[in-house]
Formats: sequence, C-alpha cells, structure tokens
Amino acid sequence: MTAENAPEIAQDAAPAQRPKKRDVHGWVILDKPIGMTSTHAVSVVKRAFSAKKAGHAGTLDPLASGLLPIALGEATKTVPFVMDGRKAYQFTVAWGTQTNTDDTEGSVIATSDKRPDEAAIAALLPRFTGTIMQTPPKFSAIKIAGERAYDLARDGEEVELEARPVEIDALHIVSHDGATTTFEAECGKGTYVRAIARDLGLALGCLGHVAHLRRTRVGPFTVADAASVETLRESPESALTALQPVKAALTLIPEIVLHRDAAARLKRGQSALLRGAGAPIELEAAYATCAGTLVSTGSVQNGEFVPHRVFNL
Repeated sequence: MTAENAPEIAQDAAPAQRPKKRDVHGWVILDKPIGMTSTHAVSVVKRAFSAKKAGHAGTLDPLASGLLPIALGEATKTVPFVMDGRKAYQFTVAWGTQTNTDDTEGSVIATSDKRPDEAAIAALLPRFTGTIMQTPPKFSAIKIAGERAYDLARDGEEVELEARPVEIDALHIVSHDGATTTFEAECGKGTYVRAIARDLGLALGCLGHVAHLRRTRVGPFTVADAASVETLRESPESALTALQPVKAALTLIPEIVLHRDAAARLKRGQSALLRGAGAPIELEAAYATCAGTLVSTGSVQNGEFVPHRVFNL
C-alpha cells in the first residue's frame, strides 16, 4: 500500500453517517403485515421519522395483521388511553384441529373428524358474549413469577394460567364454509381471540384454532387511520402524511379548554380551578388544551383540573 492511496481507502471504508434523531410527536397507526413482530414494526416507524422515542399500544402477534398504534415522542404519554380502549377483530377459525398455541404457528395436539354447522355455532355465541371467564393461551405474554408464559411454554415447562374475566361486546359470524368460519368480534382489554377459537372448538366438540387474524380497531383508531409500511418507506413526505397529533389518542375522553393562566398552572404540576357555568365538577379522565395545543391529561376533582401527565409540545 502506498502513502498516496491510503487516505482514499480509509475514506471508502468509513461507515455511512446515520441520520440525526429528531423530536417527533404524534401517532402512526400502522397496518402491520403478517410476519412482522410488533417490536420490528416500532423500529420501522422510528426509522421512517428518525424519531428519538417510540412505543406501541398493544402487541399484535407476528401471524396477525392489522392495526398497531405506534406512539412517537410525547404521544407515548397517552399510550394507556389507547391500550385500555375497545378492540375489534376479524378472524377465521379452522375446525378439526387444536394446536398448542391455538393458532397455525403451533404443533397439533388433537384432531377431530367432526365439523360444526352454522346453526350450531350461532346458537353457542351468546355464551361467548358479555363478561365471561377466559383462560389465556399458554403461549401468551402473561407473566408467571416474572417469566413470560410463552418463554416457559417454549422451554417445555408446564404452564398453568388461571381463568379471568374479560368483556366481549359482540361476536358474530361473517361467513361459514364447513371447514372454517370467519367471525367479527369487539372486546375489551385482555381478551384473547385465540382463546375464543379454542373454547368454541371445545364447546362444539370439533376443536379449532385461529387460521387468520386481523385487528380492525384499537380504541379511537380504525382502519381508516391506517398507513402501510410501504407508505412510510416511500419518502419522508409520504411518512408525514401518516402522522396524527398526540391528542388523537384522547378523543374518547372529554376535552377541557383552558385559558393561559390555568394552562401555566398545569405545566407547573399544579391543579387549576375550572370556571364557567358549564364547567364539570367531577371527571375520572379528561384532557386539557390551550389555544388548540395539548397541555395535560388528568382528572377533575371538586371543580379543579388535576394534572396527571403534562406535555411539552
């Protein structure tokens, strides 16, 4: 190697400079494709915006597609409001086979030659609506003595999960062809669609597992809000069209509009008296804005807005 070409080689070997991370605040409602983990989806969105901070509002299994709300920056403070919201799914149950994961990813543990007719399925659905007791799948993210259930199950350990109450607002048949049935469900936090499929199959005496799963609503967000991975990767300008404001996560709770003095108190972590004839006296959850800008989430107690989380927007 000569002295003349040494600098050129060193320059070529230098790694490409990474884009500088930015403060980006808002929500991206990703239409997650099948095969992508929720963690990978967050990294895709974070990279598209060169964002410093990001997190998702509720894991979606790799084999499932559909809505995965991803919070950027200050929007991460509103994640609980989305995670606690109602969810909607469309899913297909394949009859005649039970797997250890209750979906197509697992190993077959039992089979049946029986196939249910549509009338028998429909007659059973009232038992699976309202508040019911549901045992989560053994392959789930629930923690047992600090360990994820799916990690224990993959290691071959016996996993015993207790039944717990869940709320299923609606469950109805979309289509039925004998071998499979497609359903739509609306449910609350903590409900496992895979467990619905498993328990339907057991109750019908034919066994079953989820063959296809798509999430169509999470809290205030629907498929109309969704953006594809391709849109995010197309260009920075294209990605920006998918960014929703931080307060988009809060549309299901009341908004309190404050003047500047009251907003300044919230910014300092102090409560603010709500004035006016129509001011609420008690609210379990609400959010405060000033001149259209989100200031705080909190509650109203004895006519005062009490801040819980304050935003720097």
